[in-house]
Amino acid sequence: MKAIMTPKKMTKKPDLQKEGKGEWYYSELVKEHFFNPRNVLLNDPKEGEFNAEGVVGAPVCGDVMRMWLKVEPKTERIKELKWRTFGCATAIASTSVFSEMLTRNGGLTLAEAFKVTPLDIVKELGGLPAIKIHCSVLADQAFKKAAEDYYKKSRIN
Repeated sequence: MKAIMTPKKMTKKPDLQKEGKGEWYYSELVKEHFFNPRNVLLNDPKEGEFNAEGVVGAPVCGDVMRMWLKVEPKTERIKELKWRTFGCATAIASTSVFSEMLTRNGGLTLAEAFKVTPLDIVKELGGLPAIKIHCSVLADQAFKKAAEDYYKKSRIN
């Protein structure tokens, strides 16, 4: 039995992969974001297209996340967020939904975006297996690195 992290509690679910049934073990929203990721950037951005960039992870572990932000300097509102990862389905789905959370309705301010936690990402996805929670942290960490880059560059200019 594997534990599944749901927004309300931990519940026990059978390990379908271990039982050889090969069924999808995640919510339909995880499946949707994995197969149709939002805001992914497959090619390197043009110079000056974004005003912040963050990279986290290690190729040795398997997950590497690169994130680009376009922040409106006067309001510090996130106008655009793009990302690319070498990672699992959960890392892809988590970052896809995270990118939507930060850019919907005209975008959050950086201060508002810092309040979005990995648990918020898990909730938005309808839960994740406990062993995959670290994938939601990858998006959060890449965002923080990009925001740090934005602040560093804005102090220089």
